[in-house]
Amino acid sequence: MSRTRLLTLVVLAAVGLVLPPAGAVRPDETPASSPARAAARPAYVPPVRHVFVINIENKGYDETWGARSEAPYLATTLRRKGVLLAKYYGTAHNSQPNYVAQISGQGPNPDMQADCQTYSTFLRVSTTEPDQAVGSGCVFPADVPTLPRQLTDKGLRWKGYMDDMERPCQHPDRDTLDPTQRATADHNYAARHNPFVYFRSITDHAAYCKAHVVPLGRLKRDLERTRTTPNLVYITPDLCHDGHDAPCADGRPGGLRSVDTWMKRWVPRILRSPAFRKNGLLVITADESDGPQSDATACCGPETSANSPMPGILGPGGGRIGALLISRYVAPGTWSTTPYNHYSLLGSIEEIFELPKLGYARDPGVDTFGLDVYNAAP
Repeated sequence: MSRTRLLTLVVLAAVGLVLPPAGAVRPDETPASSPARAAARPAYVPPVRHVFVINIENKGYDETWGARSEAPYLATTLRRKGVLLAKYYGTAHNSQPNYVAQISGQGPNPDMQADCQTYSTFLRVSTTEPDQAVGSGCVFPADVPTLPRQLTDKGLRWKGYMDDMERPCQHPDRDTLDPTQRATADHNYAARHNPFVYFRSITDHAAYCKAHVVPLGRLKRDLERTRTTPNLVYITPDLCHDGHDAPCADGRPGGLRSVDTWMKRWVPRILRSPAFRKNGLLVITADESDGPQSDATACCGPETSANSPMPGILGPGGGRIGALLISRYVAPGTWSTTPYNHYSLLGSIEEIFELPKLGYARDPGVDTFGLDVYNAAP
């Protein structure tokens, strides 16, 4: 048991804190694929019913959150509203396996570490604990478990909102080169930053995928009412707005300057939405640090993966990136120095929705968010 978790339990015992149970939600419009399993929600986890996740690209902690950040709205204005996880780390290099880690707990393999230049079928040779598909390739078999399918099976709703995606569920043809690897002046969508299209449990069901993996513009309408806001809102800005490109293919500045412009447009919509104001949690982080050459450190959990001895290519992880969490259950302007990573985020979302932990979120070295994060006065 981690020191943070032990402290959490001690504090709860001392104050007798009991949080109300989660309320009922409208069932997902897609029939469950299998009976949902349940897991007990830890008593210190608040009754969050809507989680919003935003990832920016390739930004180390100091670059994003330091005093000289080129994103003052994010690093100063928004930072004052929540708790900054100062020791939050990516789990791999390059980008693609970090997104996959957040929704499945699967570790990287060499194809994923190369950002899946070919949208290749995952060729599995075996399965090993915890829930790891052993093999090569990028698009996982239909029976590999994911957070989206967990939510559907429990009657909860989710959507992935992809900036600059031309059509719902857009992805390359299987076993062909990925044409979205490089932005153009007209198109900045990147399939490798959309983790949902790397799981056949989603893409093999066209109607299901098109209903759940949609262009970002649909978020504005969905935020208007609590009942139309999914329980999991997963947002990926495009290659310009996420800071990946600098300058952007269309001449915009890119980098953190374009990140800040995008945040000013979209984050206020989330923060004033009925669902967020009622019981929401917003998580803003990065996929990885600047790259394996600059930072391939890790904080916690496995130092290798079932398919790669070096998840960070030149080290065990994706580097220190930080994460900002904003919620009514979080005290503004606070810090946490507990080590967390993308597997921690997955496990924490699963705790919120009372779901079993998947993949490396079950690793004994991976902690989930405790009272250092859910630190607002009850």
